[in-house]
Amino acid sequence: MSTPEKTSRVSGFHKKSPRERLDFVAGFSGLDEDEVGHLANMGNLDPHLADHLIENVIATMNVPVGVATNMRVDGEDILVPMATEESSVVAAVCNAARQCYDSGGFVTSMSGTLMIAQVQLVGVSDPVHARIRILERREEIKAVCDACDPVLVKLGGGFRDVEVRIIESAGGPMVVTHLIVDTRDAMGANAVNSMAEKLAPQIEVWCGGRVYLRILSNLADRRLARARAVWTCDAIGGAAVRDGIISAFQFAAADPYRAATHNKGVMNGISAVVLATGNDTRAVEAGAHAYAARRGAYGSLTDWEVTAEGDLAGTIELPMAVGLIGGATKLHPTARACLRILGVASADRLSRIIAAVGLAQNFSALKALATTGIQKGHMSLHAQNIAMMAGAVGDEVAALASVLVGLGTVRVDVAEIELRKLRG
Repeated sequence: MSTPEKTSRVSGFHKKSPRERLDFVAGFSGLDEDEVGHLANMGNLDPHLADHLIENVIATMNVPVGVATNMRVDGEDILVPMATEESSVVAAVCNAARQCYDSGGFVTSMSGTLMIAQVQLVGVSDPVHARIRILERREEIKAVCDACDPVLVKLGGGFRDVEVRIIESAGGPMVVTHLIVDTRDAMGANAVNSMAEKLAPQIEVWCGGRVYLRILSNLADRRLARARAVWTCDAIGGAAVRDGIISAFQFAAADPYRAATHNKGVMNGISAVVLATGNDTRAVEAGAHAYAARRGAYGSLTDWEVTAEGDLAGTIELPMAVGLIGGATKLHPTARACLRILGVASADRLSRIIAAVGLAQNFSALKALATTGIQKGHMSLHAQNIAMMAGAVGDEVAALASVLVGLGTVRVDVAEIELRKLRG
């Protein structure tokens, strides 16, 4: 008798409970009892909450949350929770912060909490006139936008300005309206999207043509977080190290192939804090990389210089659309606890701390590249992961990792051989 063909067309899958979905997936994919048991354990996230955060939930993915120490930001000592699976990320921030702690730590600032929503109008015969007609309606636009979210207005936010751009495209000219909105302590996507949706029919009435897209831009260049710090030559190992860091930065500033990895290192730290606080990692990453290309070529998110005293000065500036209200920041208990650890009372403060972490992460990566190479420190931590993959448990993990680092070969096959030797 033939086995029925498997199908992924499942009627009413979303109506099932997480366990019912998991049982179906187990049968479909041939999961064994241990795998099913592991997925069924949702850890410290209530299954009911998980089932309402996203669709078709069967399990949760636990990511380690570490704490970066030594961080002094704007004269205040803080602990920074970071959620990441990558070895050495948290340690890198701790080390960078320690080396600039005595010179004042990090100084930060923020351009504001403004977000942009775009309304795309096409099929207009007179786009220049259409642009002016929209700008003439500023007060009407303000009234429409602010009526969408009276609570935001009551908290001091709401519509701030309107811009209109004419974009030449393969399909002809587009008239694109930008709504500039202060979203205060919210990331603001839902608020600005609602405003764009509400305004779209009015723009068609004023200008003719047809509105298509009505959505925020993740290039939040009205919401820039900035951080700066100074590392003395004595603290980092001398002028040769300083000059090596400058040279590594200059490479990233000149070459997009290098800049991509350079900025990935920056985002190692930034995304870890964004995730730990329940914010949108994809939105922040998209904005950062778009901002890195704002001059027409993809470049570094950080800048490094030599001060008049001969020390190393680093700065970072990038969009930081994060919030303290809405979504997982309020619903996810781990995110709430991480925000308590940070002790932040505003999205502005959270954004500035995240920028400081990104600068710290970049310092450590550049210093490693300029001195011992990126692998030495990273592989000593990665060796622990390899040891566990080889089957090491308890005290065996550190012992096997030490052997692998000593051999200079951090591979699973080698780890398995060495583990057998350790066990006699």
